[in-house]
Amino acid sequence: MNYARLIAVSALMFAASAVHALTVAPYSAAALAAAQNAGEPVALHFHATWCSTCKAQDKAFTELQSDPSLKLTVLQADYDTEVALKKQLKVRSQSTLIVFRGSTERSRSSGDTQPERLKALLKTAL
Repeated sequence: MNYARLIAVSALMFAASAVHALTVAPYSAAALAAAQNAGEPVALHFHATWCSTCKAQDKAFTELQSDPSLKLTVLQADYDTEVALKKQLKVRSQSTLIVFRGSTERSRSSGDTQPERLKALLKTAL
């Protein structure tokens, strides 16, 4: 492989990895435990399909996925079915976002839909 092609491939791979720095995935206890045990930044979003605020937050997270400075995962926990998790974390409303660095809670917010404020909240784990 020639030098110019190697640079082009490397640049393309870097750009592709930066495009989706913020990942949104379904919650599982295993995914949360793996991130926390590794000391990684992770957020829990208590989400309900019927919640208009949650839908607005989804749009904000989609917008933030292109921000290369947000290298973390948002795990969406179903507000209606994750009863034990809500109780454990003292979550009282849907659209609650809890940000962790490892197992340490760094910040928490409920009902915020503004991308810049959500970005600032997520960055507390980085």
